Amino acid sequence: MWLKAFHLIFMVTWFAGLFYLPRLFVYHTMSSDAVSVERFKIMERKLYFGIMTPGMILTLVFGVWMLHDYAWDAYGDSGWLRVKLFLLGLLIGYHVLCGKWLNDLKHDRNTHSHIFFRWMNEVPVLFLFSIVLLATLKPF
Repeated sequence: MWLKAFHLIFMVTWFAGLFYLPRLFVYHTMSSDAVSVERFKIMERKLYFGIMTPGMILTLVFGVWMLHDYAWDAYGDSGWLRVKLFLLGLLIGYHVLCGKWLNDLKHDRNTHSHIFFRWMNEVPVLFLFSIVLLATLKPF
């Protein structure tokens, strides 16, 4: 149960960043003064590298540890676990995509509007609902 507890703690940490970073992108793209733009660059970098990425790595470490210790033997043939792992792969891709957007904004190469980032801010909600429902309900 300790593994599951730590897995969930770091998953919450990761998702907090996934929810907040695109919102920072919204505010960043709406800013026009240099002081605000530079402040957002610092906030985005610290969130991505100081909270989100360590949260993702530790979520994966404890998740793989659980898979190795007991989950794969118990649920490896279950469709829900395979779908959850697939969604996790997509979520990691979204995390990497956020890193690309962060880099574009850092170098003033952003081509997206604040409306685009408002929509992208909703993506982690879909992942959270899907993954948590799969893990708790184990539907198939």
